[in-house]
Amino acid sequence: MTEHPTSSLDDVVHQRVRLGILAVAEEARRVEFTFLRGTLGLTAGNLSQHLGVLEKAGLVTIDKGYEGKRARTWIQLTKAGKKALHDEIATLKTLIRQLEGPGALAGPGGHEGRGGEADPGSAAAPAPG
Repeated sequence: MTEHPTSSLDDVVHQRVRLGILAVAEEARRVEFTFLRGTLGLTAGNLSQHLGVLEKAGLVTIDKGYEGKRARTWIQLTKAGKKALHDEIATLKTLIRQLEGPGALAGPGGHEGRGGEADPGSAAAPAPG
């Protein structure tokens, strides 16, 4: 039996906030802490905790410095961080292809599984058009 794609998801990367951090950081050479905090809608403490996990895993570097007289914290993906993000996206694409492939689940809101049996509590959606 082939391993299910979800078994390849990385627990460090897959967590919603950390995936968001990596995705935003991938879009720029480096990203500033307050930009990340605002973009992801996080508190400073929550963002710091997740950045600590990513830094410990070697997926980001955190540089503190000054821009003028203002203290700044910059986050940058490492080579390993870029690979981990791209691997996670590839795994998610595999999962999506599997779910959308032949015999996949019924359309939006449908509950029909691969065995062809509909969920007894659900009504079949009408065929398009």
